[in-house]
Amino acid sequence: FCLPREHWKQITYIFYCVSVLASFRGTVQHGLPLEIGDTGIFPCTYIHLKNAHIKNKGQFETVIPTEDSVITEMTSTLRDWGAMWKRLYVKNDGDLFHRLWHVMNEILDLRRQVLVGHLTNDRMKDVKQHITARLDWGNEQLSLDLVPRREFSMVDPDEISVTELFKLMEHRHRKKETPVPASTHHLFVHMKSLMSSNLGEELEVFFHIYDGRENRPLSERFFVRLNKNGVPKSPEKTERQCTLFVDLGSSDLRKDVYIVVHIMRIGRMGAGEKKNLCSIQYRRPFGCAVISIADLLTADSKDDHLLKVYACTTESEWYQIHENIIRKVNSRYNLSGSNTGLAVSLQLLHGDIEQLRREYMVLFTRGVSITKKLGFSDIIMPGEMRNDLYMTLEKGEFEKGGKSVARNVEITVYVLDIEGQVMKSYVAAGSGEPGGDVYHSFVLYHNNSPRWAEQIKLPIPVDMFRGSHVRFEFRHCSTKDKGEKKLFGYSFVHLMQEDGRTLPDGTHELIIHKCEENANLQDSSCYLKLPFSKANLPGNNQAVKGTKECFWITSFLCSTKLTQNGDMLDLLKWRAHPERINDSLLKLKEIDGSEIVKFLQDTLDTLFGILDESSQRYGLKVFDCLVHIINLLQDSKFHHFKPVMDTYIESHFAGALSYRDLIKVLKWYVDRIIDAEHQDHIQQVLNATEYIFKYIIQSRRLFALATGGQSEEEFRCCVHELFMSIRFFLSQENKITSPITQTQAVFLRTFPAVYGELLKIFTVREVAGFVRETLGSLPATARAECPLEAVKLHCIAKTVESQLYTNTESRCILLPVVLRLLQAHMQEQRDLVMCARILTSMLSLVRKYDSTEPVVSEEVDLIVDSLLVVLMRTILEITNRPQAAGTNMRLQFQDITVLSLCLSLCLQGEFVACLLALLRQMSDKHYQQLLQAFTSKDDLRDFLLQIFTVFRILIRPEMFLKDWTVMRLVTNNVIITTVLYLSDALRKNFLNDKFDYKVWDSYFYLSVIFINQPCLQLESFSPSKKKRVLEKYGDMRVMMGCEIFSMWQNLGEHKLNFIPAMIGPFLEVTLVPQPDLRNVMIPIFHDMMDWEQRRSGNFKQVEAKLIDKLDGLMSEGKGDETYRELFNSIIPLFGPYPSLLKKIERETWRESGVSLIATVTRLMERLLDYRDCVKLGEVDGKKIGCTVSLLNFYKTELNKEEMYIRYIHKLYELHLKAQNYTEASYTLLLYDELLEWSERPLREFLNYPMQSEWQRKEYLHLTIVQNFDRGKCWENGIILCRELADQYESYYDYRNLSKMRMMEASLYEKIMDQQRLEPEFFRVGFYGKKFPFFLRNKEFVCRGHDYERLEAFQQRMLNEFPHAIAMQHVNQPDQTIYQAEAQYLQIYAVSPIPESQDVLQRDGVADNIKSFYKVNHIWRFRYDRPFHKGTKDKENEFKSLWVERTSLTLVQSLPGISRWFEVEKRELVEVSPLENAIEVIENKNLQLRMLIAQCQSRQMQNINPLTMCLNGVIDAAVNGGLARYQEAFFVKDYIVNHPEDGEKIGRLRELMFEQAHILEYGLAVHEKFVPQDMRPLHKKLVDQFHVMKSSLGIQEFPAYVRASPVHFTNGSPRSSCRNSVPNIISPDGARVVARRSPLTYPAVNRYSSSSLSSQASNEVSNITGQSESSDEVFNMQPSPSTSSLSSNHSASPNVTSSAPSSTRGSPQLQDKHKHSRENSCLSSRERPVSAIYPNPLDPAQVNTHGQINRQMIDACLSICLYTNVVRPTFSSWSLDSVKEVNNTQFSDTVGKLLCPPVPPSSLPPFTPSPTECQSAGLVSNSPVLSGSYSSGISSMSRCSVSEASGTEATTGDHPAHQGPTMPNSVSSGSDELIRRENKTPPPYSVYERTNPRRPVPLPHSLSIPPSVDPPALPPKPHQQRTSSMKLVPASDPRRADGVPHVPRPRPLPRKVSQL
Repeated sequence: FCLPREHWKQITYIFYCVSVLASFRGTVQHGLPLEIGDTGIFPCTYIHLKNAHIKNKGQFETVIPTEDSVITEMTSTLRDWGAMWKRLYVKNDGDLFHRLWHVMNEILDLRRQVLVGHLTNDRMKDVKQHITARLDWGNEQLSLDLVPRREFSMVDPDEISVTELFKLMEHRHRKKETPVPASTHHLFVHMKSLMSSNLGEELEVFFHIYDGRENRPLSERFFVRLNKNGVPKSPEKTERQCTLFVDLGSSDLRKDVYIVVHIMRIGRMGAGEKKNLCSIQYRRPFGCAVISIADLLTADSKDDHLLKVYACTTESEWYQIHENIIRKVNSRYNLSGSNTGLAVSLQLLHGDIEQLRREYMVLFTRGVSITKKLGFSDIIMPGEMRNDLYMTLEKGEFEKGGKSVARNVEITVYVLDIEGQVMKSYVAAGSGEPGGDVYHSFVLYHNNSPRWAEQIKLPIPVDMFRGSHVRFEFRHCSTKDKGEKKLFGYSFVHLMQEDGRTLPDGTHELIIHKCEENANLQDSSCYLKLPFSKANLPGNNQAVKGTKECFWITSFLCSTKLTQNGDMLDLLKWRAHPERINDSLLKLKEIDGSEIVKFLQDTLDTLFGILDESSQRYGLKVFDCLVHIINLLQDSKFHHFKPVMDTYIESHFAGALSYRDLIKVLKWYVDRIIDAEHQDHIQQVLNATEYIFKYIIQSRRLFALATGGQSEEEFRCCVHELFMSIRFFLSQENKITSPITQTQAVFLRTFPAVYGELLKIFTVREVAGFVRETLGSLPATARAECPLEAVKLHCIAKTVESQLYTNTESRCILLPVVLRLLQAHMQEQRDLVMCARILTSMLSLVRKYDSTEPVVSEEVDLIVDSLLVVLMRTILEITNRPQAAGTNMRLQFQDITVLSLCLSLCLQGEFVACLLALLRQMSDKHYQQLLQAFTSKDDLRDFLLQIFTVFRILIRPEMFLKDWTVMRLVTNNVIITTVLYLSDALRKNFLNDKFDYKVWDSYFYLSVIFINQPCLQLESFSPSKKKRVLEKYGDMRVMMGCEIFSMWQNLGEHKLNFIPAMIGPFLEVTLVPQPDLRNVMIPIFHDMMDWEQRRSGNFKQVEAKLIDKLDGLMSEGKGDETYRELFNSIIPLFGPYPSLLKKIERETWRESGVSLIATVTRLMERLLDYRDCVKLGEVDGKKIGCTVSLLNFYKTELNKEEMYIRYIHKLYELHLKAQNYTEASYTLLLYDELLEWSERPLREFLNYPMQSEWQRKEYLHLTIVQNFDRGKCWENGIILCRELADQYESYYDYRNLSKMRMMEASLYEKIMDQQRLEPEFFRVGFYGKKFPFFLRNKEFVCRGHDYERLEAFQQRMLNEFPHAIAMQHVNQPDQTIYQAEAQYLQIYAVSPIPESQDVLQRDGVADNIKSFYKVNHIWRFRYDRPFHKGTKDKENEFKSLWVERTSLTLVQSLPGISRWFEVEKRELVEVSPLENAIEVIENKNLQLRMLIAQCQSRQMQNINPLTMCLNGVIDAAVNGGLARYQEAFFVKDYIVNHPEDGEKIGRLRELMFEQAHILEYGLAVHEKFVPQDMRPLHKKLVDQFHVMKSSLGIQEFPAYVRASPVHFTNGSPRSSCRNSVPNIISPDGARVVARRSPLTYPAVNRYSSSSLSSQASNEVSNITGQSESSDEVFNMQPSPSTSSLSSNHSASPNVTSSAPSSTRGSPQLQDKHKHSRENSCLSSRERPVSAIYPNPLDPAQVNTHGQINRQMIDACLSICLYTNVVRPTFSSWSLDSVKEVNNTQFSDTVGKLLCPPVPPSSLPPFTPSPTECQSAGLVSNSPVLSGSYSSGISSMSRCSVSEASGTEATTGDHPAHQGPTMPNSVSSGSDELIRRENKTPPPYSVYERTNPRRPVPLPHSLSIPPSVDPPALPPKPHQQRTSSMKLVPASDPRRADGVPHVPRPRPLPRKVSQL
C-alpha cells in the first residue's frame, strides 16, 4: 500500500550537541556511561534544557541559569569544595575531611528538596536558611571568601551601592564573629531514676528553681511520679518525665540560684512500720536534693547528674530543709542513705521558645511539659494569655483536741465555683501531671504546729473566677485501728472580691472553723457567709479573734486579664463614679506598668472618653496620663506593646476631636520651655512627641473623614504655629549644662519620627520645608563639646534614613542642610561614626537611581563639591591615628579584639565604602568638573597626592578582612577607573617644564602596589573563582601595567628622575606571573639602562638596584622559572617590542648589557633554587646547599658584602637547626674573619647590638668555640682560645684570660678522654635536568653522619630527592643521562686521603689525636675498581688483576661550611697487579703490627681478634695465598718481561719475609696471652706457620730482618716502611734499624688481607662464638684487588663479587651474632676510644716516658714551647717492656709529652654526635658500630691504615700509586644502622680558589723549615692561627713545589666593618 506524494509529511528531528560536565556511571537500565569532557549528539527528547539568560553576549558572555540563586550557589560551591575536599585527604586532615563530607551530603539532600519544589513557604525559608548556614560554615573552614547575601541569595556587587555591600559584609562578619548573647534561657530537666536501698513505696518528686538570695521560689513545680523501683510510672509518656523551665533571665543564671528537689513517699506513717490491715496511705517526707545552676554553666551541656539526697534530722524542719542544705547547716540534715541518689539530666538552652522549637524539634515532638516562671518574664509579649493562681500552704496552729499527743494533720484542698460545685481538674501539684479535683498535703507526724510550705497551682479560667472559692479541710490521720482520717475543721477563701478585684498577693491568715466528722460541707452556702480571714473580721467578733487555731496561706496571681489594683478598676469605671476621675487620673502614674499594659486599650479608651466629654476640665491631666503611658512603652520590658498601641491608633481610636486639645496642650508646653524652672516634665512630653503626633494626625483624619475636610485651614495654621514655637525654643543658645539644651536634645531625638505622620496630611515639599526650617533654626556656632551637636547629627541621620528623604523633591530641599552640617563635623573630626552613617545612607540612596538623570547628577555634584576632599582627609586622619592598645582603629585580621574590630569597621571601613561609592557614582562629567574646579596647579597637585595616598591605604591587606574578596575587587575596580581619569590630568598638567616628581612618583608607587595585591593574583584562585573575576572585571593588573607603560613613555628625559628609584618597584611588577603584564613591563628595563648609559656612560646603578631588589623579592615567593627564561629570552615580547636581550644586542653597550642579563639570570637560578628549598619543612641538604650557593655567588660574582653576611647568618641558623655545630662554626667564622681587633664602632645589624668591632669579634670567637666544642672539633677551638687569650693578655684582662686558659685546658682533656667517631665519605653524582642548578650534572663528596653507612646514606638521599633514580653502576654517565628530563643519583663510598701525613706517621702520638687528622682537612678522595686486563689466568688471577684508581679533588676541604663540596678535579690511574700485591701485603702487615701492639699493651679485652687475624693470614698462606704471588711475580718470565719492576719485586719479597717475621713474633705474643681452652688452636697455628715458611722457602730470616724488631710505642706500631732501612723482627728484638721503603704508598689504605677462611678459621669461629669467618668477625671483607688466595678450602660467605658495595646486596648477620659483633669485634675506627687507644693512667700502658722525673720535664718546658723542630730519635720495643731509654729519646719524649694536639690544616665540619661529651666508651645498648663499613672497606684494613707505611705520592715519583684502593666490603644490614633525620648539606667552598692548586700561605710562626729531615712536628694549637684558620703544612699536596709561601698580609676589612 502506498500513499500519493502529496500526502507525504516532512518530519523534523532535533538533536543537541552536548558536552558532559559531570560523570554519569550509567548503572541504570539502558544507561550510557559518560565521563567529564565527553561530547556527543543526542535527540532533544533526551535532553532537558535549563532556562537561562545570557549576560554580556559575545566572547566573554556569561550564561546565568534562571533558577533559584541558592541552588546556583550550592552547585558552584560544591564543585569548589569537591576539589578541596580531595586535597584534605592528601594532607591527612581527617577531621575536617569527614566533617566536610557530611556537610556536603547534607547540602545535596537539601538541594534535592528545593529542586522538587514541594515545600511550603515556611519550610522553604527554613531549608534555605539551613543551606546558607552550611555553605558559610564550609567556606569559613576552607578559608574561602565571605559571600554577601540578602535573604539567602547572593548579592551582585554591581547591583547595589558599595556602602550597602560593606554593610552586608559587616553584618555577616559580626554575625559570624560576635553572636548576640541570648537574653532568655531555659532549663531542660529529664527525671531518670531514684537509686536507694530502702525503697518499696511509690514516690513523688517535685522540682523547682529557688532563689537562695531572696529565699523564694522562682518557678512553679514540676511533678514526677515514681514507682516502687524508683523509675517513672509512665515511661512511655515522656512529657511526664521531662520538662522545660522557661523564661529564665540572664540575672537568674548565678551561683545562688538552685534547682531544688523534694521527694515524698506514698505509704505508711512510719517508713519502718510492719504491714497491717490499714490500707490508707499518706504523703510523707522522704528527702531533698539541691544543685546550683552555676554548675550547669561549666559542665557538659548534656551531662547526667547524680544528686545526693538528704533527709531531715527533725521532721518539723522539713519546710526549710533546702535552705539548710544551701546554707550547709549540717546538724539539721543527713544523707538519706549511703546509696541514695537521684539521677537526672540537666541542660541549659538559650534563645526564645520559638527558636528552641526549630532547633530542638525532636524534643518538642517527643513531648515535654512546660514549667512556667512565677510571674511574668523580663519581656511581656502582647497577646500572651495567662491566668494562674499559685497558693502555698504555709503553716497551721492546731489544738490537741482532747488527745494526749499532737495531731497528724492532713489538708485537703478543693476549688468550688459560684454554685458550690467542685471544679474538675483545676488543682495541680505541678506541671508534668494533669490537674486533679482535690489535693492532699503531706502529713507531719504528731505536730500541732506543722509547716508545709507546699505550693499548688490553680489554673482557673477568667470567666469562672467571680464567685469561686477555695476550701481547706483539716483531718487527723490516726495510726491506730484502721487508720481513718477524721475531719475536725475547715477554712476557705474567696478568689475575687465584690468590686471585681482578685485575692491580693501575699500571706493570708485564715480562720479554722471547727466541725464534726459527719458535718455536711457540700452546701457551700452554709459557711460562705461566715468570716474567712481574721483580717476581715468585724471588731465585735472577739470570740473568733481569740481562737488559737489558725491557718496561713500565701497567694500569688499571674494573670493578663485580672487585676488586684483598685485604682485601675476605678479609672476603668469612671462613668460610675465621676467624682473619682480626678483622683483616678492622678493615681494612674502610680499603678504598676504591667497592670496598665494588661488593660492598655481599655485605659486609652477611658482617657480619650474623658477628654471628649470634659476637655476643658481634664484636658491637661488626660494629656499627662497619655504621655505617661507613651513613655511607659519606651521601657524595654513593655517595648513590645508599641505595636499594640499602633494597632489601637489605626483601628480602634475614635477621638475625632482630640487633635485640637492635643495640639493646644503640646503648644502650651513648648511655649513654657523658655521660662520653666524645671524641665523634667516637659522633656517627658517631648519624648512622647512621636505618638502625640500620631494621635493628632489620626484624629484629624477621622475628623476630615467625618466632616468632609472641614477646618483644614485652621488645622494647618495650628500646626504652623506649633512649629513656630518649636523653632523658637530650638534657636535659643544656652550654656552646655543648661536644662533647655537638654530639652532641645530630647526634641531632636524624637523629631524624625514625626515626618511619616506629617506626610499623611501634608505634601512632601511642605514636610521638607518644616524639617529644613526646624533644623535650620538650630544654633550654628555650637561648641564641639556641646552634647547638642551629637544629637543634632543623630537627627540628621534619622532624617536621611526616613521615608521623607527618599523622595527626589524632598532631597533637593534637605540635601544642602545635611551637607553643610556633615561637612562641618567632618572637618573638625567630630562624631565620625555618625557622619559615616549619614554618608552611607545618602550614597546608598543615590545608587538606586541612574546617575545620568539630571536630578541625581546634581546631587552627586553637590556631594563631590562638599565632601570628596574632606572625606579623603578624614580617611587619612583615621589611618594616621596612634594605635592604642584595645582601641585599634585599623583593621587587622590576626589577633584582633572585638572592640577594635567594631571601631575599625564603623570608622575607616564605612568612610572607605562611602568614598568608593561616591567615586563609582561619578561620571566623565563629574571628573571633568572636579578637575576644572581647581584654580591652581598647587591645589590640583595636593588633590592628586592626597587621592593617591588614600588609594594606597585602600589596597592595604589590613584594610578589609581576609575573606572579603568581593569588597576588595570592587575597591580595585573603582581605583583603576579613577586612576585612568586622573592619568590624563597628570600628563596634561605635570609634564615637560611643569614636571612634578612627587606626583609622578606617588602615581607609579600606587600603580605598583595595586598590581601586587594578593587579591588580584588570579593564579592563586580556583578555576571557577578566576573565571568569575575575569568575566566581571577582567585582569586589572594588565590594565594597570599598560597604563604604567604608557605613562612611562610620556616621561621622556624625565625618566632619569626615576632611575634607579623605580627599578625595584617595576621589577616587583614583572615578577607577577602574568605573561601579558611581563611582556608590557620588561621593556622598561631596557629604557632605564639606555637612559642611564646616556647620563653616566654605564648603568651600574641599574645593575646594583636590580640585584639588590631581586633577592628580597624572590625570597618573598615572587618570580618563577618562566620569568627567568623570559628575562633571558630572545622571543619578542609584544607588538613592536622585541625581547629584552634582542634590544640590548642592538645597542652600543651590548656587551655590558648582555653581561648584566647573564648575571641576573644566574642569580635568579640560585634564588629560585633557594626559595624552593626553603619551602621544605625540615632542614635538609638542599636548603643548606642553596644557601651556600647564594652565599658564594654574592661574594665571588657580585661582591655584595651585606647580602653575603646576611646569608652567612642564614646558613648558620640552618646548621644550628640541623645540629651541624662544626659547620655552623666554620660558617660564622666567615664573618669573624671580616672583622679586626679594633675599637671602631659598628652599627646595629641583624641581631647584633651597636658595639665596637672588638666586642663583636670577641662574641663571635666565643660562639664559634662553643660550637666547635659541641661539634667535638676541639683542635680548632684551641686555636681560637689561644687567639682570645692573647687579646685578653694584651689588655691585662687576667680574669678572662684565666677562664680562657681553663677552657683551652678542658679542650685538651676532651681530645684525650672523649670519643670521636670517624665518618664515612660518599661520592654523589646528580645527573639530569630536573635537579636544581647548583646540583645539576655535578658530582660531590659528602661527609656522612655518625654511624652512617652507604645504605643509610643512599636512602637518605633518595628521601631528599624522592623522584630520583638510583644508578646501579659506578661508570661515568653519558650525555643521554646529562640531558635527560629526570633525576639520576650515582652514589658510592670513597676513601679520604689525609693531608697531615707527618702527624699520622709519628711514633708516640696517641690514636685519639691521629683519628682527627685522618678525616679532617681532606681535599682528596679515591675510589678503586678492580678489573682484568688481558687474558684472565684461571689458575692465578693475580697475574692480570689491575685496579682502576679514581682520585677526586674538591673545591674545598672537608669539613667546612657544608657537609659536602663539589669535585673540582678528577684523575684516573691504573695500578698494576704487582703494585696491588705490594699494597695488600703491606696493609696486612700494618694490621698485624697494630693487633700485636694492642695485645701486648693489654688494650684488647680478649685475644680473639689477634687469633682471628693470625689464623686468616697463616691459613691463606698455607693454602696458597703468598705462593700465588710467588707464582705470578717471582717467575723468570715475569722478571724478563718486566725489567722495570725489579725494585718492586724486591719490595714484595721483603714484605713477604717481613710478614712471616711478624707472624712469628705474633705467635710468640699469642702464646703468652692465649687462654688454656684455645691452646690446641695455637698449636695448630704454629704448625701451619712452619708449613707456610717452608712453602715460602724460608729457613732462616735474613740478617737485615733479624736485626730490626718491629717497634710499637704507646700502643701504636711504628710503620716500618718509614725508616731508612728495613725493620727486622727478632724474637727478643730490642733495636731498630731504619730502612727507607723503595715505594711510598698512601697513608690510608682500606684493604683486608688476601687471606680467605680455612678449616682453622672455622674452628676459631666456633671457639669464639662469632660468625663463620674471621673476616666477618673483624669486618675484613676481601679487597677488590685481592682474588681468592686459598687453596682447597671454601671461601667465606662474606667474600662476594668485587663490584662496589653500592651495587650489591647487604648480607644480614644472624641476630645472635650482632651484639658480639658490635661490642667485641670492632675495628679501631668503630670501637670506643677506651678499646682502641691506650689509657695514659693505666700502668700497663705507660711507657718509659711516663716515668721521667717531673723536674726534668719542667726543665725542658721552655724548649718545648719555643722549639718548632724536634730531632727524630729511634726507639725500640719488646714483648714485655721497653729496654732502653737514651738521652736522645728523652728529648723526643719531652717534646711529645708537652706538645698539645696538632691542629688541623682546616677547621673541621660538624657531624652531630649521639654521645655529645660522654667519656670514652660507647653506650652499651648502642646499635651502631655494627657491621662492615658500607663504603666497602674492611674494618681491619682501616685499623691498619691509621699507621700506613707510605705517604701519599704527590710529587710524581710514583704516579700509579696515588690514592687508596677500591673498597669492596659487603654492607651490613639496615637494621644495624641509625638513620638520621637531618639532611646532608650540599657542597660549597667558602675559600675561593682562583686555580685548582692555589697555594695557601701560612704565618711565619707556623711555617715549617723545609731543610729538616725527618720532618718536624706540625704546628701546635697554642701557636697563633692564620686569619682564615687554614693550617696547611708546607708539604701541602695541592702545592706543586711543596715550598712554604711567605705569609701574605691580611686585607683590611671592607665596608662590612660597619656591620
